Amino acid sequence: MSATPSRVFVARLVGLPIFDPQGDQVGKVRDLVVSLWSGASQPRVLGLVAEVFGRRRIFVPMTRVTHIDSGQVYTTGLLNMRRFEQRPTEALVMGELLDRTVGIRGSEVRGTIYDVAMEQARSRDWVVSRVAIVEPGRGFRRRGQTHVVEWTEVEDLTTRHADQGATQLLAKINEMRPADAANLIQDLPKTRRSAVVAALDDERLADVLEELPEEDQVEILGDLDSERAADVLEEMSPDDAADLIAELPPETAAELLDLMEPEDAEDVKRLLSYAESTAGAMMTVEPVILSPDATVADALARVRNPDLTTSLAALVYVCRAPLEPPTGKLLGVAHIQRLLREPPSTLVAGALDADLDPLRPEMSIDQVGAHLARYNLVAAPVVDPDGRLLGAVTVDDLLDHMLPDNWREASRLGGDA
Repeated sequence: MSATPSRVFVARLVGLPIFDPQGDQVGKVRDLVVSLWSGASQPRVLGLVAEVFGRRRIFVPMTRVTHIDSGQVYTTGLLNMRRFEQRPTEALVMGELLDRTVGIRGSEVRGTIYDVAMEQARSRDWVVSRVAIVEPGRGFRRRGQTHVVEWTEVEDLTTRHADQGATQLLAKINEMRPADAANLIQDLPKTRRSAVVAALDDERLADVLEELPEEDQVEILGDLDSERAADVLEEMSPDDAADLIAELPPETAAELLDLMEPEDAEDVKRLLSYAESTAGAMMTVEPVILSPDATVADALARVRNPDLTTSLAALVYVCRAPLEPPTGKLLGVAHIQRLLREPPSTLVAGALDADLDPLRPEMSIDQVGAHLARYNLVAAPVVDPDGRLLGAVTVDDLLDHMLPDNWREASRLGGDA
């Protein structure tokens, strides 16, 4: 490991890809496991928590790590795929040490940990050598003074604090994709998870909730006060919010719907009115809807919205007014792939797919799946008997409802659930 840096900061290590000797990526670094409670002057780094494909989290001993650089980690390639289970004598750096309040011996300095560094000792073992601490900001200073000190200079490291914050862990979570952030949050101790959830803004928490299993969604939402729970539901896509509300006790669901903005609540209520596992229940009510006089340039501008999923951005729906579901009569849909071949000033209405039959809200999952497969679609419109657009079913909506209820958990555990 001669090419490995002499000191590695853990927060910069998290998220890096892990490669085998052939250069194939086998996973990502998610955390570092240290033997914190052994009383050693410099705790030994036992290994990495790695997320391998299928969202399974495994333990990679440091003896299997052959090289670390600024952008990747290399291993011997011999990995035990057994799911990682933390032992009582072990601590997770990201999950448990970041944001812990500590002091510096011989001084009045107190602050929170925002990073931890590890080094290789003469024995070739990796040990935790330094701790990066930030003091609380004072006055006009938004960030307090920082200190990087030897592990032995830090007090209260082995003391668990009930009031441990989440600022540094939150910064890392906000850099992750929602699915990765959800996976990390799901593995945190309950008190730590509560601190992170409390600190996340409503929009980010909504994104994370959409990636969690229903059981975890209900638990997290139940820990919030009613006002904030309603705010978070408003930030979720209406179909995901409807699925979550359907899992709540009826009195709780009614209370939250009353607290939501009327327009958002109305969308959710409409979705809840359809029978479970039908096109109406699984559709989104936020497709890209255009008027008959919209141009190709208008359509392309709308689908550039980064908040649109790939499947929602694949089709635009041309309707008569009103343009909010339920709309006026649906005139047709246009495929973005087709519009890319048209002059920007051309009317979208001149490039409609006239042969595409819409879905009916009462159609079953099997019927919806057969429809998308028959026409090679990633989305399709849902209309009422009068031809008004109610929403659209996307292939990701379909998969969410076709897969087993615990598919996220089973995926995360590599099929063990």
